[in-house]
Amino acid sequence: MDTFIQQIINGLVLGSMYALVALGYTMVYGVLNLINFAHGDVLMIGAMVGLSILKGLEIVAPGLPGYVNLAIAILGAIPVCMIVNVLIERVAYRRLRNAPRLAPLITAIGISTLLTTFSMMIWGRSPLSFPQLLSSEPIHIGGAVISQTQVLLLALAGMSMGALVLLVEKTKMGRAMRATAENPRVAGLMGVDSNKVIVATFAIGAALAAVAGVMWGANYSSIQFAMGFLPGLKAFSAAVLGGIGNIYGAMIGGILLGLIEALGAGYIGAATGGFLGSHYQDIFAFVVLIIVLTIRPSGIMGERVADRA
Repeated sequence: MDTFIQQIINGLVLGSMYALVALGYTMVYGVLNLINFAHGDVLMIGAMVGLSILKGLEIVAPGLPGYVNLAIAILGAIPVCMIVNVLIERVAYRRLRNAPRLAPLITAIGISTLLTTFSMMIWGRSPLSFPQLLSSEPIHIGGAVISQTQVLLLALAGMSMGALVLLVEKTKMGRAMRATAENPRVAGLMGVDSNKVIVATFAIGAALAAVAGVMWGANYSSIQFAMGFLPGLKAFSAAVLGGIGNIYGAMIGGILLGLIEALGAGYIGAATGGFLGSHYQDIFAFVVLIIVLTIRPSGIMGERVADRA
């Protein structure tokens, strides 16, 4: 039971980060019917910028509490990631909105490669150590433990997702986003500026990815220039699993995917008699994705976006 509780905690922590990134995928798809495969690299940029800010704070303002340093790193990474994602939309995607589906897909892969290469040039090839900002004293839950960093991560993820739901459901911008996702032509006739909505969608998705990126570094204590590929791919899988185009589906898919990975890593060795170890945990996400999409191609929650003429 202690092992089960520990793996549930690990799964919730991992799934929360997947969910934050998956929301960026699903929001862009909902508005543009576009898969932004460069979104995982926005997470990487958030982690790198956050680390650079922390190193600067060590010189400019040493001795600040860990919570303050982490808050400054997140608040500094968010605008940088927003600018990067908005520039991606403006330079790479805007002129391809009416192009065949393959063109923006190839462009997204190219942008991902460019971001990875530029990051390698700026921050180097070697893995970078992310400083431990919070106390290492664990919090005991029964026989399981959770770190203060993981508690903060869960709190930030919950607040970020709650704020997004309020924005989409209760604000004028949220109504404009939902209208554009439903039918962009009719929304335009009703006075909705689709360009502003699309820019806002990319910016919001980047802000969530920045939070996930900094917290990823704080949780795992190591980052590097190619770190965005696998989390981005899994977050996309989570969005598809939950029902791409549906923000609630992205949240559920991310949490579910994290739980599946954690439980698989905790029990796969015993279940296979040692044939498979915990290092095979990456396969669970995609095996489950294939099974779910075979049974229900639209995902768990189904796609809320209507087919466009």
